[in-house]
Amino acid sequence: MKYVLVTGGVVSGLGKGVTASSIGVVLKSCGLRITSIKIDPYLNTDAGTMSPFEHGEVFVLDDGGEVDLDLGNYERFLDIKLTRDNNITTGKIYQSVLEKERKGEYLGKTVQVVPHITNAIQEWIERVAMVPVDGKEGPADVCVIELGGTIGDIESMPFIEALGQFSYRVGPGNFCLVHVSLVPVLNVVGEQKTKPTQHSVRGLRGLGLTPNILACRSTKELEENVKEKLSQFCHVPAANIVTLYDVSNIWRIPLLLRDQKAHEAILKVLNLDSFARGPKLDEWVARATLFDALQDTVRIAMVGKYTGLSDSYLSVLKALLHASVDCRRKLVVDWVASTDLEDSTAIEAPDAYKAAWDLLKGANGVLVPGGFGDRGIQGKILAAKYARENNVPYLGICLGMQLAVVEFARSVMNLPEANSTEFDPNAKTPCVIFMPEGSKTHMGGTMRLGSRRTFFEVADCKSAKLYGNVSYVDERHRHRYEVNPDMVPEFENAGLQFVGKDETGRRMEIIEIPNHRYFVGAQFHPEFKSRPSKPSPLFVGLIAASSGQLDRLLQGSCNGHVVSTKHSLSNGAYTSTVHQNGHAKKLANGLSNGTYYPNGNGVHA
Repeated sequence: MKYVLVTGGVVSGLGKGVTASSIGVVLKSCGLRITSIKIDPYLNTDAGTMSPFEHGEVFVLDDGGEVDLDLGNYERFLDIKLTRDNNITTGKIYQSVLEKERKGEYLGKTVQVVPHITNAIQEWIERVAMVPVDGKEGPADVCVIELGGTIGDIESMPFIEALGQFSYRVGPGNFCLVHVSLVPVLNVVGEQKTKPTQHSVRGLRGLGLTPNILACRSTKELEENVKEKLSQFCHVPAANIVTLYDVSNIWRIPLLLRDQKAHEAILKVLNLDSFARGPKLDEWVARATLFDALQDTVRIAMVGKYTGLSDSYLSVLKALLHASVDCRRKLVVDWVASTDLEDSTAIEAPDAYKAAWDLLKGANGVLVPGGFGDRGIQGKILAAKYARENNVPYLGICLGMQLAVVEFARSVMNLPEANSTEFDPNAKTPCVIFMPEGSKTHMGGTMRLGSRRTFFEVADCKSAKLYGNVSYVDERHRHRYEVNPDMVPEFENAGLQFVGKDETGRRMEIIEIPNHRYFVGAQFHPEFKSRPSKPSPLFVGLIAASSGQLDRLLQGSCNGHVVSTKHSLSNGAYTSTVHQNGHAKKLANGLSNGTYYPNGNGVHA
């Protein structure tokens, strides 16, 4: 097994996740099998209990693992299926060591960070790296490891020590360190400054790790004299210094690495240069070129409560991008804070209220994503009501589906007290109820999580056709509440169809309103399995309906090609607007987690 470690320096949010994913893509295009590991130094056991404002979205895997959003990047870029063990946290490591200590497995030894914690980290990496994630038998050829945070973070120290030992343990030719660092350009002098990277590399070397390759983040390509200076002071050959400069869309990052021959440098360090072929990235070239050429726009109103940080809905955004390019449309996302749609805002901040409703009414389609908590719930219900009454394409995911059911009960079935017991435990008309196997005392890992099977109950429905008329689909879940099965007959008599259910027939998975252009809700999260070459069918349906292509798509074609085939090209950069407190704020595409470039030249992570 060969290992590529990606570390970051100077500042966080440089795009280590995209860099690690892109390295994997280039190595995979050279004929190698790739797996990935993300190390997060926080004490949480997993990402499941963290707020999206705090850490971005929680990505859910097939096995139910709630993990860092970078694992979503790995899965999308490399088209692999990772496991919960591919995300290492300090909490997981300490928990495993303490469990062994309680069992007496250390034979009376004093349990310490070195060697017990560091050994546990190395053993975890070696064990997980051998697990195949691409559907083939046997281990991968290369494991790409990303270390979260920046060099010098106190919580990263046990991992730095462990990885230093690990590089010695696996030996020369089996370990390659790629250090991602910032080379800022000061506006005052317009000069690329190398000192931050010099200090970062010096700190890294002082901790026992020596970078083989420098990946420098900058607004423009590194000048030759800057490369020479970095090479001299960081002890890295100039040929092994690549620039990750701002480009038009995210799909150009692997192409940047290829064009600068980063794969050759990595393969040489790993003694694989004689085994690998040249990179074949024709699909990536075509996808990046296609995206840059798109002109016809489709506007989607994203109605949520975490609109201040786009990473909160990263997988939803990516699924929209995959679908929009599949339908040859340039995506424009209008972020609408759900609280701004509510009547209380009309009184307290009338400008914000008007701006939010103008965005909603100006959109071609409406999407209400998942979420937790009761803030902004009424606004999401109003968005579903607007879409239903005005025949505007609507996709509700998880909570977005549940609230569409509540809205239907209130408005169509004349049940004004209909509600979810999540928001009113004593609701007189409980349309959405707590799942029987859920836990109300423990938050972490107690939801209905991971891949579950949904069977189509109605063959002649939009969802079944979008999925290719299959009898069932496997999608990923993350929820504690579900539609009340006892009320389903009432809903169906009133015109709301439950076209997808679980194997018991008691859990409602997909809803539709048959005579609506496109009104679909899914209890699962289809965004987690969307891929650039295999966009999520329900997202494709939303984009197609929003751009007047749904009828043709349901008949098997969309702009002359079948949707969701291997040659379908998708994803890229996007333009988005966050609406907060009456002000429209442009979020440009930045190679980062939560940061953005005001000039809009970057690519979003």
